[in-house]
Amino acid sequence: MGHGRDDKPTATEELDRVVGKEKLFQECDIPHLNYIKACIREAFRLHQIVPFNPPHMAMSDAIVAGYFIPKGSHVLLSRLGLGQNPKVWNKPLEFRPERHFASGFTEVHLTEPDLRFISFSTGRRGYVAPELGTTMTIMLLARMVQGFDWKAPPNVTSIILDESFEDVSLAHSLVAYAELLLPLHLYP
Repeated sequence: MGHGRDDKPTATEELDRVVGKEKLFQECDIPHLNYIKACIREAFRLHQIVPFNPPHMAMSDAIVAGYFIPKGSHVLLSRLGLGQNPKVWNKPLEFRPERHFASGFTEVHLTEPDLRFISFSTGRRGYVAPELGTTMTIMLLARMVQGFDWKAPPNVTSIILDESFEDVSLAHSLVAYAELLLPLHLYP
């Protein structure tokens, strides 16, 4: 997320343009950071926190994504199946934040109303999670990208991001070095 390729924007470039290097990113900057939000959407799409949503029971007949769900059915959603579905996502295993601008978004949101992936929660009890989760997630990523230049350790030539077969964590430990990017007085 640090250096652009093929004239594509980067998260660092967006933060430099919107916030600059003389002040810390603030919550009021969130609406102006669409590339950061697209990176987060893409991470949520590719790497779910759990493989399945908790089971739900249909309270009435419904049609979801073109499928008829009869009243009383138990519904179990595969979060990985949604986010990595090749019928929905072109090259679904590639990290491409730009895909989230293709839908005509003028402002990128972390929630996915069309159920092409699940970011925080879904259903009637999920109404608190998106706003709080969006703010916390954007604040964390933006501060990490704005404040530090992340590098692999000197003896590591590539970073392996393979997921574990046992759960949705990384199969190998991720080690990175962070170099300060901002004036020292901005670090609390």
